[in-house]
Amino acid sequence: MEPAVSLAVCALLFLLWVRVKGLEFVLIHQRWVFVCLFLLPLSLIFDIYYYVRAWVVFKLSSAPRLHEQRVRDIQKQIVRVEPLVSMGQVTALLNSIGWTLPVLPELDDLTVGGLIMGTGIESSSHKYGLFQHICTAYELILADGSFVRCTPSENSDLFYAVPWSCGTLGFLVAAEIRIIPAKKYVKLRFEPVRGLEAICEKFTQESQRLENHFVEGLLYSLDEAVIMTGVMTDDVELSKLNSIGSYYKPWFFKHVENYLKTNREGLEYIPLRHYYHRHTRSIFWELQDIIPFGNNPIFRYLFGWMVPPKISLLKLTQGETLRKLYEQHHVVQDMLVPMKCLSQALHTFQNDIHVYPIWLCPFILPSQPGLVHPKGDEAELYVDIGAYGEPRVKHFEARSCMRQLEKFVRSVHGFQMLYADCYMNREEFWEMFDGSLYHKLRKQLGCQDAFPEVYDKICKAARH
Repeated sequence: MEPAVSLAVCALLFLLWVRVKGLEFVLIHQRWVFVCLFLLPLSLIFDIYYYVRAWVVFKLSSAPRLHEQRVRDIQKQIVRVEPLVSMGQVTALLNSIGWTLPVLPELDDLTVGGLIMGTGIESSSHKYGLFQHICTAYELILADGSFVRCTPSENSDLFYAVPWSCGTLGFLVAAEIRIIPAKKYVKLRFEPVRGLEAICEKFTQESQRLENHFVEGLLYSLDEAVIMTGVMTDDVELSKLNSIGSYYKPWFFKHVENYLKTNREGLEYIPLRHYYHRHTRSIFWELQDIIPFGNNPIFRYLFGWMVPPKISLLKLTQGETLRKLYEQHHVVQDMLVPMKCLSQALHTFQNDIHVYPIWLCPFILPSQPGLVHPKGDEAELYVDIGAYGEPRVKHFEARSCMRQLEKFVRSVHGFQMLYADCYMNREEFWEMFDGSLYHKLRKQLGCQDAFPEVYDKICKAARH
């Protein structure tokens, strides 16, 4: 009987393993069923609600008696916003009156508060820096309940310590941000480049040319990329007009890939707001893993107007089990490294995670106090390397692979965006980030008993 019992137990364990693995496969690769049937309609309802709410608020604050005040505000080239204002709302308002933010991160739902307390970047950052570098003032409620306003000249220590602090120094209640004149279109050039050395050289050259309003690269393999450069313009060649943000249009990264596949350069005129949110509909390329047929023309024409699902709803409905599964089968990381280390960094990404496409976005990092600054006393050109998708390395193990990548980033004086999974221990974290001003202010402001330290708030080693 014992061999029979053992055989039955083994068979039962095998069936259980198959069932678990089958469930994992469905949860990871067939999530589109839940997303299409539930999250897309729910996201649409949320969008309608917030659109109506914003319209009402705008109309109530747009009475003729406020016109002169609004004109004076615009003349100052500063816009004052609350932290929950999203980039979609900012572009809808400012672009309609001929203005824009110097740095306007891509996704519609990104908020001012998140971009300040975390960070934000756009293809104009080679000129203007990160989102924090276009901010001129913050208003916060501190641990003792007091209100404080900080600028580069007033409470300057707090002003420089707030970015990347993830709400651990106080509650952000308002921010003042620079605005610049906008034009109607972006004249965008597409150039396929092959060979890693040529890619790095071309990307660096274009990032150093300040006449380019926008610079961006999409890397489709270690030696194949499309480098895009753009300038704002009011003139347009109608034959080359591409309203890429329209719901029925191909996803932007797929559209760009066509230039690589056909090995041709291109020139297009894209409406400014469409350009700013070019990656929104496909959440860069994340949506292809959630709705694999999402870029199919039939799906785009019938249901593209409902895309994308709200990222907040995707996270809310994820659950702990699915979160752990995604952690082992999925990577979402932005690593910021000096431009001079780009080639070495891309080799490291290839060896440690092997995820494509990869997003390349240059930015100038000023030498200012705070958690993030270059090693020397002068501003330095950096690049954001964004990896989003399913790793293709054999035997991928999230913790060990990501710790390897984090180690490399620390070795070149780079930084990891704090929205992503972070596996560093406390010592390694404070080796990457300059905590001198941050810790001084936490002590001065009595934050220890009111807010967690930023490491405890965001790092896996502290939370699990």
